[in-house]
Amino acid sequence: MMDILNYFANVDWVEIWQATNDTLIMLFTSLVFIVLLGLPLGVVLFLFSPRQMFEHTKFYAVLATIVNIVRSVPFIILLIVMIPVTVLITGTSLGVAGAIPPLVVGTTPFFARLVETALREVDRGIIEATQSMGATTRQIIFKAVLPEAMPGIVAAITVTAITLVSYTAMAGVVGAGGLGDLSIRFGYQRFQTDVMIVTVVLLVILVQVLQMIGDKLVVHFSRK
Repeated sequence: MMDILNYFANVDWVEIWQATNDTLIMLFTSLVFIVLLGLPLGVVLFLFSPRQMFEHTKFYAVLATIVNIVRSVPFIILLIVMIPVTVLITGTSLGVAGAIPPLVVGTTPFFARLVETALREVDRGIIEATQSMGATTRQIIFKAVLPEAMPGIVAAITVTAITLVSYTAMAGVVGAGGLGDLSIRFGYQRFQTDVMIVTVVLLVILVQVLQMIGDKLVVHFSRK
């Protein structure tokens, strides 16, 4: 037992707790903004895509291109490129606050595409039946399409949350705080392997918990 404790002698559990808390704040704050922005964007992409209600080839092509361009930028580069914008929005490019804007910008297009895919999987017969009953576009979207696509949307939120975990760790490169920052500063730069192991284990546990919750919610909405 003492040998195990000695192996983790470099681990400051207070710092581990603070870093875990920072990671959770970055994760869930960013996720809220991503859902609020990405869900409408995904709906717009769906509505204006080929063979949908508002089919518009040019508009869809332009919007899809913008989404794809943002998605194509590696997150580590986006972190650096967005520093002036991040400072303008939050007043700092460091810490938890400095990580949230690039997390939102980098992940919202990804989530929007997942939402678009989930909406495409809705049976067209449901949409056509709703239209034939004289439903408005708003009613079709909120009463038919979104409820039917809810399991897919919940799955998309789960995948996005797990992606955000890796992004929050990556944000530690520019001093964003959290478990990634702790792992880099102590585990990598100071060669403290025990700190590296603890942070990695905590990140793995976080991903497993998110996946478990997401799976349960998907099953819940699938039964409705």
